[in-house]
Amino acid sequence: MIPWLGSAPVFPPVESALAQPNGLLAAGGDLSPQRLLAAYAQGIFPWYAEGEPILWWSPDPRMVLYPARLHIPRSLAKVLRNRHYEIRFDTAFAAVMEGCASSPRPGQDGTWIVPEVITAYCRLHEAGYAHSAECWMDGELVGGLYGVALGKMFYGESMFARRSDASKLAFVHLVQWLQAQGFGLIDCQMRTDHLDRFGGEQISRAVFLDSLRSLSRETGQTGRWHYHFLSAPQGQPS
Repeated sequence: MIPWLGSAPVFPPVESALAQPNGLLAAGGDLSPQRLLAAYAQGIFPWYAEGEPILWWSPDPRMVLYPARLHIPRSLAKVLRNRHYEIRFDTAFAAVMEGCASSPRPGQDGTWIVPEVITAYCRLHEAGYAHSAECWMDGELVGGLYGVALGKMFYGESMFARRSDASKLAFVHLVQWLQAQGFGLIDCQMRTDHLDRFGGEQISRAVFLDSLRSLSRETGQTGRWHYHFLSAPQGQPS
């Protein structure tokens, strides 16, 4: 049995998480900003299906990406050079979440990004902790991702694309910007082939927790992030 959380934003030790299903730690509680921030500071995140209680996870091993080790596949590098697109941060946070919620996932029926989750993370965004990276084409939001930042630690949550490579373009710009700002680690939660191609790797929970404890204490940029990039495809004037 896993613990049922009370009203206080307190979690059991992550070492008590189940091995199967991997990382299930607790259930219940709420999605208040205080509880979410307490969770991320300990390497815990919520993930559950509609109709279920809130479930809290801390898997072992953990999928991460070190920004300095980002690998850009050759095919995507060509898209970065030749596609006409625009990248913005934090200009359409709720729309990015709604895009992630409505994006079909292989092997998943429905989405965990239910209205209460959107409301909760929009509160974190308003408080300056949750951020979106957005890809725009022809004035339309066509892809992006969102996540949570504590200090110099970024926790990726979900991404979506309505046009080919749109979320990947936003992802690359975000990772490169995070590296330039001194972020040391991006939490990707669970392994996927997609993350493998970008240089993601699995590390033990113990190593992950050591990293986040130091990185989350560093001084970070709170409030909305300001970033704007407009591509100038090769052969066109910049």
